[in-house]
Amino acid sequence: MRIRIVGTGVMGRGIAQWAATAGHTVELTDARPESVGEAITFVRGLLDRSVAKGRTSEQEAAAIVDRLVPVGAPGEPGDVDLVVEAIREDLDTKAALFTELEAALPASTVFATNTSSLPVTQIAARLADPSRLCGLHFFNPVPLMTIVEVVPGAATRPDVPGMLTELVRATGHRAVVVADTPGFLVNHAGRGLVTEALALLEERVAEPAELDRIARDVLGLKMGPFELMDLTGLDVTATVIDSIWEGFRYSDRLRASFLTPNRLAAGLYGRKTGRGWFDHAEGARPPAEAPVTGDPDRPVWTPDDTVRTALAADGATVEDAARPSADAVVLVPTWGTTVAARVAEDGLPAARTVGVDPLSLPTARRVLAVTPATDPGAARDARAALALSDHRVSVVRDSPGSPAQRLVSSIISVAASIAERGLATPTDIDVAVTTGLGYPAGPLAWGESIGAPELLTLQRALLEATGDPRYRPTRWLTERAQLGLPLTEPGTSPDHVTES
Repeated sequence: MRIRIVGTGVMGRGIAQWAATAGHTVELTDARPESVGEAITFVRGLLDRSVAKGRTSEQEAAAIVDRLVPVGAPGEPGDVDLVVEAIREDLDTKAALFTELEAALPASTVFATNTSSLPVTQIAARLADPSRLCGLHFFNPVPLMTIVEVVPGAATRPDVPGMLTELVRATGHRAVVVADTPGFLVNHAGRGLVTEALALLEERVAEPAELDRIARDVLGLKMGPFELMDLTGLDVTATVIDSIWEGFRYSDRLRASFLTPNRLAAGLYGRKTGRGWFDHAEGARPPAEAPVTGDPDRPVWTPDDTVRTALAADGATVEDAARPSADAVVLVPTWGTTVAARVAEDGLPAARTVGVDPLSLPTARRVLAVTPATDPGAARDARAALALSDHRVSVVRDSPGSPAQRLVSSIISVAASIAERGLATPTDIDVAVTTGLGYPAGPLAWGESIGAPELLTLQRALLEATGDPRYRPTRWLTERAQLGLPLTEPGTSPDHVTES
């Protein structure tokens, strides 16, 4: 296949390397002609390093470079099977390019845009034949990020998505077909983590470093939401959050945070500006955890068998009685509810009662929640008991649901909303998220491991406690919890009944 790449910046040169490595002849063109030579030099350098490490032979590397062919203007006539556009994210600029290409290239040439945020349908609408254009969204770095979103526009010919999907699969990458909606699939699904993390910070449940520790150690994420925002750049992250929220007509589930505009105005973008949620100046160190200072031998009373068993296994002094003694620290698990509510409902001593997140009990980090009435000494002693057997313990403010519960619930809810709307299949959602975002499991499979009934209980409790519609359970979750069906399967639809 002969493929023309228009735009040889970071994404364009990555797509060029991917296509040439797969054996395709790749034409390279850019509005800045010198960028083409720079791109070829860049790819050659990467291949030289691969040869030095024994991953690629010298002959293979030379053949790949030989398949990179510089051409003149983007609209130069030629016999091209596919054009992939990777220029700046501007609707008018992209549409003007495709209009130029349409006049210069055969009607059989398929057009693909690597846009990450612009509607494919709106780009194609400027063409005389919008049916030939489709979204083909790669992720950086292209050779290593093996997920590609195939995004048909409203007028895209039915054969084009299939052709692009086969092209991607033939290279060893994974293609997922996604509806032309704000954020497509990966960026849309990624809003579950960062929007809820910002909501937790708005409520002062914990500071960014603590929320990141919980995300990494309890949920198993490679990066916490705030260090991820600092890496990506808050200017980029906030733009994506706002555009997806606006694109879905201000959906409560995707609500943007009031925290970001002022930080953007102050230039607190993250690593690129030296300071974001954290200090990235040379020599700066990440925030340190407070040492454990309480008495681990103070008696602990809990009404929950799972908590009792975990603490006893660690060597804590656990009371076995119907009610706590006058000196015991009271440790209650919460699931979408608050410690304060347990104090009121069960008549527990407010000064000595703290909460523990049951999700955190089997992990390396346990999460302790304190209320405004908690005696600091009791909380320190509870932290010491939870820290036995080398556990780390995060202390957070009491709120409906723990940070880990709210983060994972939001991740799953956004994914379930994507499935519910039919924007992508459950399998593609999970594959795209694990590959594109590096989560330990696909969000629907993650929800299945927790259990649909348990998640439904959690989300109903969050909704009742907060009154905030962002926690409203999706129909996808509710039906599957009620019917005993897995979250990862589409189930029966009217089409199954009416098809012959």
